[in-house]
Amino acid sequence: RHRHPVIARLAARGRGATSLHQHALHSPAMFEYDLVAAEGSARVGTLSTPHGDVATPAFMPVGTVGTVKGLIMEEVRTLGASMVLANTYHLYLRPGHELLRRLGGLHDFMRWDGPILTDSGGYQVFSLADIRDVHDDGVEFRSHIDGSTHSFTPESVMDIQRALGADVIMAFDECPPGGSDRARAEAANTRTLRWLERCRVRFAELGAQEDGAEQALFPVLQGNVFDDLRRAHARQFMDLEDWPGYGIGGLSVGESKDDMWRVLDILNEELPSDRPRYLMGVGYPDDLLEAVARGCDLFDCVAPTRNARHGTAWTSHEGQVNLKAARFREDTGPIDPDCDCYTCARYDRAYLRHLVVASEWLAVRLLSIHNLRFLVALGEESHRRIRDGTFESWSREWLDRYRRAGGETKSSP
Repeated sequence: RHRHPVIARLAARGRGATSLHQHALHSPAMFEYDLVAAEGSARVGTLSTPHGDVATPAFMPVGTVGTVKGLIMEEVRTLGASMVLANTYHLYLRPGHELLRRLGGLHDFMRWDGPILTDSGGYQVFSLADIRDVHDDGVEFRSHIDGSTHSFTPESVMDIQRALGADVIMAFDECPPGGSDRARAEAANTRTLRWLERCRVRFAELGAQEDGAEQALFPVLQGNVFDDLRRAHARQFMDLEDWPGYGIGGLSVGESKDDMWRVLDILNEELPSDRPRYLMGVGYPDDLLEAVARGCDLFDCVAPTRNARHGTAWTSHEGQVNLKAARFREDTGPIDPDCDCYTCARYDRAYLRHLVVASEWLAVRLLSIHNLRFLVALGEESHRRIRDGTFESWSREWLDRYRRAGGETKSSP
């Protein structure tokens, strides 16, 4: 096991140990990342949290409003998922973070006893371009539900996520849209850094309240597709604090795949090897493997359940398939013969096509089970391959086959 003492890390970065406990961003007894093995830049690790360990690389199913769409949490656990994601913006609006606090927090509320990560809600707020106003103090926005006016500041986002009670929480950041020019990206970097300083202070104040909560705060790296801005942001963050992990934001927002891979290569060089890296909002099969090869550890994406609602599923040998296609009318094979999910074990393509064409909700459930298991299993296989030193050759072969079959993600959402 690969372990780095905290003081040694600080000394290696040219900082003294005097700042070690200046801000308690995580409890060393509760949060730890062990780098177990590596092949090239691909990594195997274990993230320890108060609610259990997460073996990385790992895909985190998205439970936006406290539910992974269409599934009960026991099913999510059966899929092999060890950590799930929930959304601060949506839970703040409905049912409300104070209600969730009174009800025992998100773990009790959604009946999930494993680790939870909550995003800051920043991406959702900034996507509301026509109904929000950004300023240095925070963001004013109107609810997409009823039009009511609300405000997010770095401090309030920390308060909300403390009330939700997730294990890992994200700092409030500004995510510039894809295609932003350099000036726009640079301004977002500056604001994100200032907001991070305020998140850091408020997080430490909440820790001092001794309410029993154990959480880790991850910053979110921005910089769009500008190499120097990405490097500068990473270095500024590391100079500010000894973070327990890093979120990589501002990707899969419209940039080319070549730009995404180049940015991840840059951050792989800049970020400390003994901390987990969470690539935010990325989780198509080919993207996941490419990102694992560039040192990323944690992933999330709504695509598995969203694709299920449109009747599409991922396969190892045929890429992405649309089960509405007439060619499946008499196909008695599973979606993917290599998949060990419940859907592939019990149902054939002909029946699933019937459910999709008939707009039956069972189709959405069964395809969600398959798509989620497909990504979780891809993380598990990556884990095994890295440990035995065959990840590079296996992933190249897998990606070539997947792309030849037409499964490549064509563009970022």
